[in-house]
Amino acid sequence: MATAPLLRLVLLVSCIGSSMAVLFSSLPNTLTVTASPAAGQVLHAGVDQIKVSWKLNQSTPASADSDYKKVKVLLCYDPVSQADRGWRKTDDHLKKDKTCQFKVTTQPYSSGGGSFVYTVERSIPTGTYFVRAYALDSGDTEVAYGQTTNVAKTTNLFDVVGITGRHASLDIAAGCFSAFSILALVFFFVVEKRKAKK
Repeated sequence: MATAPLLRLVLLVSCIGSSMAVLFSSLPNTLTVTASPAAGQVLHAGVDQIKVSWKLNQSTPASADSDYKKVKVLLCYDPVSQADRGWRKTDDHLKKDKTCQFKVTTQPYSSGGGSFVYTVERSIPTGTYFVRAYALDSGDTEVAYGQTTNVAKTTNLFDVVGITGRHASLDIAAGCFSAFSILALVFFFVVEKRKAKK
């Protein structure tokens, strides 16, 4: 008997949760977003910087941004960098979407726009990217967006070369230690053979 009210509560919570899901397709594109890399430019993780700027589209009425409280800027994969990689999959439900995994910044929204200089983090993997900005309301829910590329995500893309973890100095050190270990093995083999003959 006690399970029936509990079941109703679970169903109610799941219905509320699913109705609150934000769909990317439902968001208006009201922000103009620009980023400093030129199309096709190659950036190096941990070294290069991106200047990102955002403002309300000129074609959008000024009152349209009355709910905008913050701007969340993200680095996003292009479709080629997502191919055959389920962990980068695009989904219309923003909670499930893996297109934009790397946070650039979250700033208070200003009707005059804003900008931020971002140093590409060392953890960013090699790939092709664009920048997307979401306008957030007072509950941190996405209510609008803008991005540096077109809807098909084929223009104004730039590349990031990630850090592989291998450097020339590491390769040289590994080579030296390998050579030393071989020489030590030969030396001790010769010493043991001489001891065995005595």
